[in-house]
Amino acid sequence: MLYNELGKSGLKVSRLGFGAMRLPTINSNADIDEIEASKMLEYGIENGINLIDTAYPYHSEGLDGNGNSEKFIGKFLKENSYRDEIILSTKSPSWLMEEKTDFEHYLNIQLEKLQTDYIDVYMLHSLTVPDWYKVKDLDVFDFLDDCLASGKVKHVGFSSHIEVDYLIEILDEYPKWEVVLTQMNYLDEYYQSGVMGLDYLKQVNVGSMIMEPLRGGRLVQNIPKEVQELWNMSEVKRTPVEWALQYLWNRDDVDCVLSGMTSLEQVKENIKIASSEDIISDYDQEIIREVARTYRSFLGNRCTRCGYCMPCPHGVDIINCLTEYNIAHMMNDPKASAMQYFSLIDDDARADSCVDCKECLPFCTQMLNIPEELQKVYEYFGSEFDHF
Repeated sequence: MLYNELGKSGLKVSRLGFGAMRLPTINSNADIDEIEASKMLEYGIENGINLIDTAYPYHSEGLDGNGNSEKFIGKFLKENSYRDEIILSTKSPSWLMEEKTDFEHYLNIQLEKLQTDYIDVYMLHSLTVPDWYKVKDLDVFDFLDDCLASGKVKHVGFSSHIEVDYLIEILDEYPKWEVVLTQMNYLDEYYQSGVMGLDYLKQVNVGSMIMEPLRGGRLVQNIPKEVQELWNMSEVKRTPVEWALQYLWNRDDVDCVLSGMTSLEQVKENIKIASSEDIISDYDQEIIREVARTYRSFLGNRCTRCGYCMPCPHGVDIINCLTEYNIAHMMNDPKASAMQYFSLIDDDARADSCVDCKECLPFCTQMLNIPEELQKVYEYFGSEFDHF
């Protein structure tokens, strides 16, 4: 495993971090398969991963829920005596804050769930512009100062899916930020804060952590023919996962890449890649740019399958509806995708069941107008009768 300095924090982090949002489950997203997840974490730690990232709502039935990811991580670290070996990162549910005392309230809940008396990296979770102004009005800086002074938190930061101007504004308002988690992959260089945000983080020596390196798996599944032809032209042959991860690790402004791994096989594969000093040539960098241009030419929407929009109060399977729509566009094969769409998604969970209630809109990290996107899905696939 290779390691990087996490900005000015002084922490030495494995360049592959374990994201605990997509742990394997049994019956529902909230029901973690603890036996399999434990095997994955144990293998990861024993083979060099030293940062685990979780959050208050991960593995719950809804974004406001008290998720099971933190509970499982806390139990695992305690039972296996790994706590002192791990940089533990979690996030404050910013959207739930209504008064100043809420910050401390949720922090104490999280400390209890994690079975620890301190958190190494504590971030304000998924800051939107409205949430940022709200928590600032609630004196969040006083809370962060108190966290650091008390020792309950060692380093503070935030995660966000915002544009670079707002990222810089937030960074400039509080000198004690040490870590920022942003979305980045070779498709997103100029999306949200993108490369300009990473460049500014490096300038101010704030540690950079990356989410969505595979863009919700879309960069490694159902590879279009046009993309594969480009990969075949490269000087060094790599798997889609290698291309996506090594692209990030070849950047000098990326400290740690979080991967939301769901199987032991994925853990093993990613650790193998993370342990390789693979330098991408200028020629192969141009191949990556061509691949990105090709993908952008036929993506249907920017959904990353993060799941924050679920569950829909009216039962729409938002994630899979948008996924099948995207795959249809990427593969240029609507008929094959329609078979998946109508076979795998129940009648009352398809896009035409959306009633435009808009309850999902505040939770979309990609700022999608989900009802509009679902209407596009319905119009694109039509009815089941059209295909069978």
